[in-house]
Amino acid sequence: MRKSARFATTTVTLATLFAGAGMLPVVAGAADAETIKMGKEVSYDRKKGNCLACHMMDDGVSPGDIGPPLIAMKARFPDRAKLRAQLWDPQATNPGTRMPPFGKYQILSEAEIDAIVDYLYTL
Repeated sequence: MRKSARFATTTVTLATLFAGAGMLPVVAGAADAETIKMGKEVSYDRKKGNCLACHMMDDGVSPGDIGPPLIAMKARFPDRAKLRAQLWDPQATNPGTRMPPFGKYQILSEAEIDAIVDYLYTL
């Protein structure tokens, strides 16, 4: 088998394997405008994410200063899964944090967490 054909076969096999396991990486920039809009709305909503209570971000008015500013998020979290895990349960990596575990305690839905991550990647 030629080298290029073997490479193509291996690539297709791995893609099929990982797709079946739900392990394909999310391509940065793949989020649509509607999802990003939803992420911003949820993160600003005082009854949902309420990120502005603790973080300076984007065009938010009267931000808090308990948490770090939410800027350069792709540079700070190049691995999207780590940023998502931070929203899901920040206490897993920092037991003393004041940030609530939005996913672990079902404060936000899976879709809302994903939308917030997509929005944060625009900052």
